[in-house]
Amino acid sequence: MAVGARSGRDEGEERPDDAVTHETDEAAAEEKQHRSFWKELPLLIGIALVLALLIKTFLVQAFSIPSDSMQNTLQRGDRVLVDKLTPWFGSEPERGEVVVFHDPAHWLEGEPTPEPNVVQKVLSWIGLMPSAEEKDLIKRTIAIGGDTVECKRGGPVVVNGKPLDEPYIYPGNTPCDDAPFGPVTVPKGKIWVMGDHRQNSQDSRYHMQDSTQGFVPVSDVVGRAVVVAWPVTRWATLPVPDTFDQKGIDKQLPAPLHSPQASGLGVADVNSAALGLVGAVPIVLWRRRRLTKTPTAG
Repeated sequence: MAVGARSGRDEGEERPDDAVTHETDEAAAEEKQHRSFWKELPLLIGIALVLALLIKTFLVQAFSIPSDSMQNTLQRGDRVLVDKLTPWFGSEPERGEVVVFHDPAHWLEGEPTPEPNVVQKVLSWIGLMPSAEEKDLIKRTIAIGGDTVECKRGGPVVVNGKPLDEPYIYPGNTPCDDAPFGPVTVPKGKIWVMGDHRQNSQDSRYHMQDSTQGFVPVSDVVGRAVVVAWPVTRWATLPVPDTFDQKGIDKQLPAPLHSPQASGLGVADVNSAALGLVGAVPIVLWRRRRLTKTPTAG
């Protein structure tokens, strides 16, 4: 019986040239993957930078504490994260919040500004590093639009008739003995701010003669500082103290008569109104006398 001839290799047996082909294909695939990674890397970096810039612009931004005005809540050199999202939805600063705001009326005039290098400028521009060039301030919101606030020497800060218990004040400081003030009524759209280190803080009290009368426009507020992010040994949140939750503090008082800014009128407006009233009285009286002398038709 004839036997069929066998092929040169059994089924499933790999020839040497097949192995070479597989190795070549694997090397080519690996090289292609390697090239693809380097081609995509700039795109990944670009996306990361855009996301970082969007986060800085709309969500959260890091700020560095440059002074001791907020001790002991914040120390010089701390990095805080500021919520920039909620203001986009119409949220305004509340009493007790620690806020970052743009210099409203040259409060930082004469203060030295550090000169960052190119790398620091780029990193701060995209939000990966606190900005060293922007002249921003950080203080605690004590009163908001419509509130009446005052502080007499030896006494506490009083908001809408409610004295504040301020455990956050720097140990050994008084609420306002270095610069008592008020009562003043905060105009709508403004806030009254003070530092926690009262005897080392050039806050609203020291700028009552400025163009803003010590008030900070809400439009200048960057956002609320919500957490101390650096150094890690000082990580902490920045909640609103309980003293601002006391009952009745929301009941805003009538504006003091001697406080022109309370009604939203400047000093010039009050003077104009008074002069107008004085001038109108004689005219009205003269007109009434003429009317009474005119004979009526029978």
